[in-house]
Amino acid sequence: MLNAQIAERRNTSIAQGVGMQTQVYVDRAANSEVWDVEGKRYIDFAAGIAVVNTGHCHPKVMEAVQKQAANFTHTCHQVLPYENYIRLAERLNEKVPGDFTKKTVFVTTGAEAVENAVKIARAATGRPAVIAFGGGFHGRTFMGMSLTGKVQPYKAGFGAMMPDTYHVPFPVELHGTSTEDSLGALTKLFKADLDPGRVAAIIIEPVQGEGGFYPAPSELMRGLRALCDEHGIVLIADEVQTGFARTGNLFAMDAYDVAADITTMAKGLAGGLPLAAVTGRADLMDAAQPGGLGGTYGGNPLGIAAAHAVLDVIEEEDLCARANELGSRLKQRLESIRARTPEIVDIRGPGFMIAAEFNTTDGSAPNPEMANAVRAEALKRGLILLTCGVYGNVIRFLAPLTVQEAVFAEAMDILEASIDAAKGA
Repeated sequence: MLNAQIAERRNTSIAQGVGMQTQVYVDRAANSEVWDVEGKRYIDFAAGIAVVNTGHCHPKVMEAVQKQAANFTHTCHQVLPYENYIRLAERLNEKVPGDFTKKTVFVTTGAEAVENAVKIARAATGRPAVIAFGGGFHGRTFMGMSLTGKVQPYKAGFGAMMPDTYHVPFPVELHGTSTEDSLGALTKLFKADLDPGRVAAIIIEPVQGEGGFYPAPSELMRGLRALCDEHGIVLIADEVQTGFARTGNLFAMDAYDVAADITTMAKGLAGGLPLAAVTGRADLMDAAQPGGLGGTYGGNPLGIAAAHAVLDVIEEEDLCARANELGSRLKQRLESIRARTPEIVDIRGPGFMIAAEFNTTDGSAPNPEMANAVRAEALKRGLILLTCGVYGNVIRFLAPLTVQEAVFAEAMDILEASIDAAKGA
């Protein structure tokens, strides 16, 4: 069976709204490598968009899933509960940043986690409004895309967004927006358009994901924490993409000296199985009445079992340290390429959540054409890369944290050759 044959079937059977960055149809995967249906091998520097941080089919994760599958796969925790759901909540309550008593609820996707975090904040405060940041990504549900700060392709054509959602600029020095500008925009919002006494929550990604891998400055986090404390607003950290060792800490918020009230998580939590969670201050989490939270598949037993194994692997293999080591080496290689490639205007990111941003040769404008050319060249050479950013001019690097040394070195050589080829073209 050929990729092209499957692609033709896909075009006649799958809605075009499901976008695709490659036409590589996977047959099997192991750690940081995948093989397509034609037998071609690829190095995976996407990790399912930061999902398989512990690698494809990690033996410990697979063993946990298989053991659970032999016992039961679904009962719905709200009908017939199971102990490992509670134990995972206990572990997250302990590990999520914040020196306060916490509680957790499990759902299925990152967008669903965001939706429930907003529900909890509204229930706890009795307020309707939510503030997010330009460039942020929070999902494709109506509240998720309303909070998302990027029109194409996420909002275009879907009509009116949810009411009482507001956006302020995210600080990106490269694009001329400072922390002072962002905090000043909040002040202006409160003066001109929105009574802070109506705001339930401010939601922020500690490192913007789809928006371009821009880390939130420490001064911004401190300013948001102070503002939320002043006005009784819930601070939500969206750690869907940043969580589970990706940034060199178990959670990105571990790197800040303030804590969010509520944390959302998904992606890397269950090593490839669909599982998401909301963890937060116990008094906030208990604001919803029984039945107000949950879902039929929320906290599926297989995902719960996988998540326990993921947490064990992160600790046993010291993947936080591994993320910092790999990220440092990637940055060094990118800097050496940058010395002869003026189109690379920025290299950034904590841990192994790294990005390279491309502008035109004179640095005057975003260069999505070159970013996409690098991605395409790498794909031809067997390396899977993803682009991102409001302008589409950023390449993000999200390899499994367990990537083998030889495979990482091979990927670096392919990356350098791909950038050179794209520049030459």
